[in-house]
Amino acid sequence: MEYFLLILSLVLLIVGLIGSVLPGLPGLPFSWFGILALYFVDGVVVSGYLLWATAIVTIAITILDYVIPSMGTKKLGGTKYGVWGTNIGLVVGLLTPIPFGFILGPFLGAFIGELIYQSSDIERAFKAAVGSFLGFLASTVMKVIVGFIFFGIGLYLIIKNYAIWF
Repeated sequence: MEYFLLILSLVLLIVGLIGSVLPGLPGLPFSWFGILALYFVDGVVVSGYLLWATAIVTIAITILDYVIPSMGTKKLGGTKYGVWGTNIGLVVGLLTPIPFGFILGPFLGAFIGELIYQSSDIERAFKAAVGSFLGFLASTVMKVIVGFIFFGIGLYLIIKNYAIWF
């Protein structure tokens, strides 16, 4: 059972890192469940304090993930169309073979979303798209940093208890 939980933990931590970039995939909750899986492995010491601290961070970052892009959009005069366009543009950008599609996609998506909402004002749509894109970038960078920290914690716990496995 320990090996199953170890593999499950590693898979969840890796999926958590991937989910930090992909919209719709809750990266940090996956990472947290990866740390939680290690808690149930005999011989691996994971403190309750660590679990609670990482759970609180996960909840806070998950909430901020929804707030930050809309704050960036609203700050520069955008609408929910820009936020939706950012997310759709990211998915399209990730699926296309364009080298920096994951960066270009959210910006173009936000711009097109704002143009759909306010078709006559290209300058305002561009400004709102920049705000939406900057909010998306800030949110993504925050999730990736915390995702790597959680991955590092999980890896540390596994390596620290390496003697248990072999």
